[in-house]
Amino acid sequence: MSDLKGKVAIVTGASRGIGKALACTAASLGVNLVIGARNEGPLKETAEEIKKKYKVEVLPVGCDVTKLEDLENLVNKAKEKFGRIDILINNAGVSSQYPFHEQPIEDFEKLAHTNYLGYVRLIRLVINDFIKQKSGAIINMVSGSTLCDPLPRNFIVYSSLKVGLRAFSKGLFWELRDHGIKVTSILPGVTDTDLTGKLAEITSDSSRLMTTEAIENAVRFALTVPANVCPLEIAVINQQTPWTAPVIPFEQKHPGK
Repeated sequence: MSDLKGKVAIVTGASRGIGKALACTAASLGVNLVIGARNEGPLKETAEEIKKKYKVEVLPVGCDVTKLEDLENLVNKAKEKFGRIDILINNAGVSSQYPFHEQPIEDFEKLAHTNYLGYVRLIRLVINDFIKQKSGAIINMVSGSTLCDPLPRNFIVYSSLKVGLRAFSKGLFWELRDHGIKVTSILPGVTDTDLTGKLAEITSDSSRLMTTEAIENAVRFALTVPANVCPLEIAVINQQTPWTAPVIPFEQKHPGK
């Protein structure tokens, strides 16, 4: 999309962290926004902040992405306000890191509904409008942990759902590319946000954390490439990411030596 001024984007998980940063990125390009999050107080504050700074229209809509009725309401409110949707930035996410045998079983459904089904359902709710328009951009926040094989310890439920989302996103692009629709996955490393703030062992060394800036730049790139170009995946991981300790130690004892 070369001229973004006046386009309309939905951004989920937009009251803080990466979602708020990406909403600001879209607004800086002249995009009007519909922003969703569960906590309506901070969401409304974010909306006012973005309106004031970027001079675009911003509609805050309380939304729990695990609930289909909330997703339907988010899309309906966007269409009532603006008449169309041009961009979907799926960002809402929850984290749960445990050794698998200690992970609370109730976390599985929350992770699946937020980090996978929430994305797929929301795409399904906007996709037919994109097909009618013969244009649209979908950006899915996946995870840099999907680059690791095997998946990082303590992340396997979270990361395996993100692997599924990554595969879905690639397949969706091939299915929809003839309709002029772009699908981009962003694979970020561990970022300094509230989501990772509780991971004491991972975040104790701040040099291993990214700010949101690289992710913002990746999304800006995805939205501003020429119309006949689609970045399928953009991986932006921190240089000292804590995930990528070698699976086989660099120094090891070999049999018979």
